[in-house]
Amino acid sequence: MTPTAEQPESSGATAPPAHARPAEDVVAALGTDLRTGLTRQEALARLEEHGPNSLPEGVRESALSRLLRQFKDPMIYVLLAAAVLTTVLGEVVDTIVILSVVVINAVIGFVQEGKAEDALEGIREMLSLDAQVRRDGTWQTAPAEDLVPGDVVRLSSGDKVPADVRLTATANLRVEESALTGESVPVDKDPDPVAADSGIGDRTSMAFSGTVVAAGSGTGVVTATGEDTEIGHITTMLEDVESLETPLTRQMTSFGKKLSLAVVVLALVMFGLGALLYDYTLGELTLSAIGFAVAAIPEGLPAVLTITLALGVQQMARRNAIVRRMASVETLGSVTVICTDKTGTLTRNEMTVRTVVTPAGHYEVTGTGYAPEGDILHAGRPVSAVEHADLRALAVVAARANDSTVARQDGRWQLSGEPTDGGVRTFALKAGVRGDEDERVAAVPFDSAYKYMATLDHTPDGLVVHVKGAPDRLLDRSDSQSAGEGTAPLDRAWWDRQVDELSAQGLRVLAAAARRAEPGATAVTTQDVDTGGLVFLGLYGIIDPPREEAVEAIRACRQAGIRVKMITGDHAGTASAIAREMGIGDGAPAVTGARLESASDEELRTIAAEHDVFARTSPEHKLRLVRALQADGEVVSMTGDGVNDAPSLKRADVGVAMGIKGTEATKEAADVVLADDNFASIEAAVEMGRTIYDNLRKAIVFILPTNGAQGLVILAAVVLGLTLPLTPVQVLWVNTITAVTLALALAFEPSESDIMHRPPRAPGGSILPRSGLVRIVYISLLIGGGTIAVFLLGEDSGSGLAESRTVAVNTLVVGQIFYLFASRFSRTTSLRRELFTTNPVSWVCVGVMLALQLLFVYTPAMNTAFGSTSVGLDGWLVPLAVGVAVLAVVEVDKALRRR
Repeated sequence: MTPTAEQPESSGATAPPAHARPAEDVVAALGTDLRTGLTRQEALARLEEHGPNSLPEGVRESALSRLLRQFKDPMIYVLLAAAVLTTVLGEVVDTIVILSVVVINAVIGFVQEGKAEDALEGIREMLSLDAQVRRDGTWQTAPAEDLVPGDVVRLSSGDKVPADVRLTATANLRVEESALTGESVPVDKDPDPVAADSGIGDRTSMAFSGTVVAAGSGTGVVTATGEDTEIGHITTMLEDVESLETPLTRQMTSFGKKLSLAVVVLALVMFGLGALLYDYTLGELTLSAIGFAVAAIPEGLPAVLTITLALGVQQMARRNAIVRRMASVETLGSVTVICTDKTGTLTRNEMTVRTVVTPAGHYEVTGTGYAPEGDILHAGRPVSAVEHADLRALAVVAARANDSTVARQDGRWQLSGEPTDGGVRTFALKAGVRGDEDERVAAVPFDSAYKYMATLDHTPDGLVVHVKGAPDRLLDRSDSQSAGEGTAPLDRAWWDRQVDELSAQGLRVLAAAARRAEPGATAVTTQDVDTGGLVFLGLYGIIDPPREEAVEAIRACRQAGIRVKMITGDHAGTASAIAREMGIGDGAPAVTGARLESASDEELRTIAAEHDVFARTSPEHKLRLVRALQADGEVVSMTGDGVNDAPSLKRADVGVAMGIKGTEATKEAADVVLADDNFASIEAAVEMGRTIYDNLRKAIVFILPTNGAQGLVILAAVVLGLTLPLTPVQVLWVNTITAVTLALALAFEPSESDIMHRPPRAPGGSILPRSGLVRIVYISLLIGGGTIAVFLLGEDSGSGLAESRTVAVNTLVVGQIFYLFASRFSRTTSLRRELFTTNPVSWVCVGVMLALQLLFVYTPAMNTAFGSTSVGLDGWLVPLAVGVAVLAVVEVDKALRRR
């Protein structure tokens, strides 16, 4: 067995992890040599043992299985059984109509659902293709797939790290790990070991597969490849995580099962009663049972559900929320907790100088982002750097000891360089100091070993060394501080307090210092800076500022009864500070990943329920938090942009990925992708989800009385020994045109005014409110009873069977039109101006339905297919009277409920 960094060949005990051990120990444990690397034969042997450095293929759902899944519905099963029976009885037209409805529903679902999840493919695309590896004593380029534990690799700026690497030497190495950790700035890397319990973001002695070298270079030894890497662990988690059914899916499945069972039982009871009480033939009873089943099953409901969700998808896309799975539109409306990343979602991901401190006092800096727009305030009043020498000195260092640039491109201010330097550069521009590269004589680039940058520059006062870097490093090298036009002894204790205060506010703190250089100097070195003698000028307090619109969105979520929780890989102080500004939590300190790591599942449920800010979290922590919240019955939405977020996004009830900064893996694991990476778009999506659920509920309460009335007509006819007032195909006609016209109109109803002032609806339970059930019962009795009465009246007056049935169908259709008017407003009266102005689509749908019904009554082809016939004016006036009665009864019911 090949030795690994975790299991030395010489010992049976588990050693500390690679990041916590000296580099030479890890190299020895892996059985390699930094000078020569592995031999070709040893590398091949290890490749055979460990397998290629790649991630497993994701399992794709085939188009056929996705299509077949559309038929997995109890209501569809009943219709398919009815189609089989009508085929056996030779009723070809009935069979064709029933199967057409089933196929149309399946095709709509298939087309709208789109492609299956492909999260693993998105992660695989992040991996490096090639690597610089030392084999047989020489550096060579090799496919990254061929890397094995023990290989010696080197990294350069711009490279993708090809595997998990224990660093052995670095030169100003900084690695962009936000996709893996969520931290907003590149991480300085160093070969020195760190604590064994350090989180991923704090393992500075490691470089992880899939991350990107932002600056500098380094060498190291491969400790893990393929599935054993940190990114490999995430893919394993993705495979193990199951996507949950949405609340709507659960409710509709339960509703469909109960309704289908009730329909089948009633059909059998009706069959038995007809056989016992009357002399119906077997064929007549079978057709009656089929007619009842077709009448009572709302076969148009799946189509209405799908179309309503599809319309919601389009409306949300116009509000920057792109939905990948339609059912997630509605699920957003039932969310009780939103877990959000910090960087780029709540914040702008544009480092900004918020505060500067000089010996003369504190200055506040307004404006956010890299646009040099804003004021510098002292005691609440704008000041000029020309009038304040201390402020100008700080701005000069910000402009000169800086290699980043900000420039206006395509209407936006864009950064070229490191984000923190970009924020400092913008501060200098706000102070009116630009800096001139032609005046630079020499420079010491920033390096994590000494944590400062220094430049030697020509100035009107001669040659000056400008230094910007970590406050402790510059304070150690300073013996005085600026004081007006001169200097004063350095007050180290005072500056240490200022650094602590700024850090406690979640600000990243940099310092500035300067000193005159010898005339004629042509170079500056670290030795020049380290000799000391600097004049300490002040501090920059830098933060990634919150989005103003996100603050308002969080406030709206709170009003809607939704808790917002921040889960970030950033430092605890920064997370707490941003949370306070955003209005998240109660001001308590952030819970760190280390505490989550040690908590049991039961303890984690308590922590997740009681706290709202979590910092330095790993992918496992985020996934456990989502599961803990769901275990308490919460409906959870999770947002993120990095690969580290993919497992928790997949597990959440609604996963929301960032469209601009998000990785492909994150987008593929998510249900919704935000086109603008803005939390405010999530709040808008929640509002849209609630509106869609309202409209779906209205549609169901509208559709079911149609089925109830038709089922009642057939059930009463058989039990009373009457001729069937409706045939099965006529029943399907009414169901289908009602669903695709009138019910669809409800999908366009606007949001009700109190939509974001209600608490989230309780997860689970029935999709129908008690008042809706009551309305379904009495409307079914009213329309069904009216239809039977109209049919019997036609027979008594000597009308033929075809004419009596046609007028009965007209009664159902007109009754549904008037019921639509009553259903558009669930709480208030429909007899008002808004009935005609707020949803013009409803009137178009009414017109389409009347046109279709006219074809049903007056065209020979429809007469032949459906057994209808032409009728006179009386064939419309009587149904009109029934419709007016339906509207009046519902309006009286609403008035009584309001009282």
